[in-house]
Amino acid sequence: MTEYFQIGIISKPHGLHGEVNVFPTTDDPARFKKLKKVIMESGRDGRIELNVQSVKFFKKFVIVKFKEFNTIEDVEKLRGKELIIPRSDAQKLGKNEYYASDLIGLTICDEEGNELGVLKEVISTGANDVYEMQREGEEETILIPAISDCIKNVDIENGLITIHVMDGLL
Repeated sequence: MTEYFQIGIISKPHGLHGEVNVFPTTDDPARFKKLKKVIMESGRDGRIELNVQSVKFFKKFVIVKFKEFNTIEDVEKLRGKELIIPRSDAQKLGKNEYYASDLIGLTICDEEGNELGVLKEVISTGANDVYEMQREGEEETILIPAISDCIKNVDIENGLITIHVMDGLL
């Protein structure tokens, strides 16, 4: 299981006082308001814990001020850095909800237990997610709608997703 989740990528400085524009990669950018700390993936320097001082929103960006940085020069070097949080700070899931990163790599089988392939990607379409399945030995992938008519069971502990093979799916 994934221990850390990416919630944003620092785009560029915002103003002169150490704020940064963060492009959110989370479903709910408002969650930044609740965060007290985030971890910045800083490449060769490893992970650095940062304290969130303030959060505001502008267009598609979240503007974040970290206590550790106070000038534009301080944050100029942060462009492109990932912001992550530990699983313990992640949003709580409802029934039949899963973190996409926990699904990647699970084996997909039909209702009779026949292995069909491996989940390679979860695609968010707005209406419902779509699972991209790779069949063994094949280059072409198959798209499976993540709807209750098709997805019958998700068993993360055993690494299995059971689907109902709808007409025309395979």
